[in-house]
Amino acid sequence: MMRRALFALSLLALTACSAGAQPASPSGGVLTEETMQHDGRERRFLINDYSGGKPAPVVFVLHGGGGHPENAQNMSQFDVIAAREKLIVVYPGGTGGTPGGRLLTWNAGHCCAYARENNIDDVGFFAKMIDTLVASGRADPKRIYVTGMSNGAMMSHRLARELPDRIAAIAPIVGAVFGDEPPARNPVAAIIFVGQDDKTVPAAGGPLAVRGALGAGRPAADHDVAPDIAQADYWATANGCAPPVEKMDAAGKVVELAWNKCASGRPVHFYRVANNGHAWPGGKAGRAEADQPTPDVNASEVMWRFFSANPKP
Repeated sequence: MMRRALFALSLLALTACSAGAQPASPSGGVLTEETMQHDGRERRFLINDYSGGKPAPVVFVLHGGGGHPENAQNMSQFDVIAAREKLIVVYPGGTGGTPGGRLLTWNAGHCCAYARENNIDDVGFFAKMIDTLVASGRADPKRIYVTGMSNGAMMSHRLARELPDRIAAIAPIVGAVFGDEPPARNPVAAIIFVGQDDKTVPAAGGPLAVRGALGAGRPAADHDVAPDIAQADYWATANGCAPPVEKMDAAGKVVELAWNKCASGRPVHFYRVANNGHAWPGGKAGRAEADQPTPDVNASEVMWRFFSANPKP
């Protein structure tokens, strides 16, 4: 049963990283492992600081369900961008009920598993991390960004809804909304990536393909996901956007919908990536059995261009 569950977890982005291993970082960064007490729990996160001591943009990169901070670091390859652009990148860890603290989830509302079932205050955890970084003088408060994969993408949506005063833009990767989210408190720029071949978080909406795996016999989510385009529709409505412009890249690898004419000034971009399943486009696969990301689109590079163009007003 446990081995079957662990294999299913890989579909939600569990990597083959060993418990003590961390991917090598480009030179120049200061990688630290930090903890924080929040809501009666010790929460762990990695910070890779390439800022050189100056107030810098911060990008939070969230692992998927069943992942952990090193997992997000490896899959996203965001350290490469952070080194070049002199950023601070933060890899937080969710919570879980298994020994060792490696099979972790986020409380994104209807998903996922341990964090949802125990009503973990992940929103408060992120607010505390952001406020601490800003108060220390390390973070530029106008340039706080969040991305994440799968369950981490779902959490990105929730953070933007509930912390729009702190977050400038989000970039959910192969995630979803559920269709019953309350209206956003304020506009937030969003760039969204989905895999055309994703079978785990189905493009047409419906139940997650890993139901039961993350919950040890219980459903990982308690609600079906909405169709993938609902993510963009949600933020286009919240941001007061006019109808989008559609285009495809010359190689036919990406279909893009761009809502750029928005009353709030906060754009929304939606990418449906060809030849990509439940994986971080242009990044690294979780493990050999997981979907392999397409090399044709580098989501981390595309999102950084979007982030850098969309600080908070």
